[in-house]
Amino acid sequence: MRFVLALIAALAAGSAATAADSIYPSSAGNLSVQTVAGGLVHPWSLAFLPDGRMLVTERPGRMRIVAPNGRVSPPLGNVPKVFAATQGGLLDVILDRDFARNQTIYFSFAEPFNGGGRTSLARARLDDGEVPRLADVKVIYRQHGPPSKGYHFGSRIVQANDGTLFVTNGEHFIDRDLAQTFDNDLGKIVRITTEGDAPPDNPFVNKPGARPEIWSYGHRNPQGLAINPADGKLWEQEHGAMGGDEINVIAKSHNYGWPLVSYGKNYDGSPVGTGKARMEGVDDPRWHWTPSIAPSGLTFYTGDLFPGWKGSLFNGALKSQLLSRLELKGDTVVKEERLLQGLRERLRDVRQGPDGALYLLTDSDSGRILRVAPAR
Repeated sequence: MRFVLALIAALAAGSAATAADSIYPSSAGNLSVQTVAGGLVHPWSLAFLPDGRMLVTERPGRMRIVAPNGRVSPPLGNVPKVFAATQGGLLDVILDRDFARNQTIYFSFAEPFNGGGRTSLARARLDDGEVPRLADVKVIYRQHGPPSKGYHFGSRIVQANDGTLFVTNGEHFIDRDLAQTFDNDLGKIVRITTEGDAPPDNPFVNKPGARPEIWSYGHRNPQGLAINPADGKLWEQEHGAMGGDEINVIAKSHNYGWPLVSYGKNYDGSPVGTGKARMEGVDDPRWHWTPSIAPSGLTFYTGDLFPGWKGSLFNGALKSQLLSRLELKGDTVVKEERLLQGLRERLRDVRQGPDGALYLLTDSDSGRILRVAPAR
């Protein structure tokens, strides 16, 4: 509680990097949107440290620590080289469930591979001394399959209650048919241990020719992943092509259809796969956006600042430059509320802070961390 109060006090005090609040309407009353920090180059993900500071990735290959007052650290040392081309680079970051004891983090990145890049996951210890750096860096997972030339890396990470890690993998855009085959990780969500091994209860461990880390398949470019704290179910969000962005509840061994079916179309207007939106043996999305909003970042809200929004699922949007709130009843989306539509910035990530506010990353050459809270 002490660090939450310190965080709120620091934000209230402001800093040189903090701009005046902007006000936006919502079903929960007026929202205050405040700049916590700026000058970040295509920030992709953030994770809150126990003292309220933020660990932030920048796509070109830098990781920084940002204080609640907006002070941005120099880049942390020992970040691996990344394939920083188009959509590739340094991507997601999370803390280990036992971070307070082991200072372990996990981060995903496009790793240089055969003239392109592949989604990889590294484990490291955050050495948070006078000059913060990563220590004991080890790549524990590398995507199997042909490299990407710069597109559809997926790359979100969550850690389950049993400690295993789920990692999303895109299908690299031109290799989309591989999302339906099992000898590769393209268009898949994989489940691994913290050492990078496939758990023995994964669904395809004993399937000849199949990658044992595969958990689900038929995905396009998943850039949102979250566990519902109400029931422990895994939810995923992925980009469609021209329409057909999806929200899915992920089940072991299930097929999510890409590129056989879609609620959208190809960019040239031609039908996707069968030209149908649904087919037998494929899980239908719980929600889809057509036209596309280009979603990225996904979080369940559990805080107290917005009591009427508890249990809602929040999504950032790149193309539509808004924050989408989905109201749920069980596993069913019953309503969407579109927020911050006047912001006019691409939203790459959305996280709930320890103070109950929502924190957003804006995706640009001069990206920002934004704090969304009730207006006073």
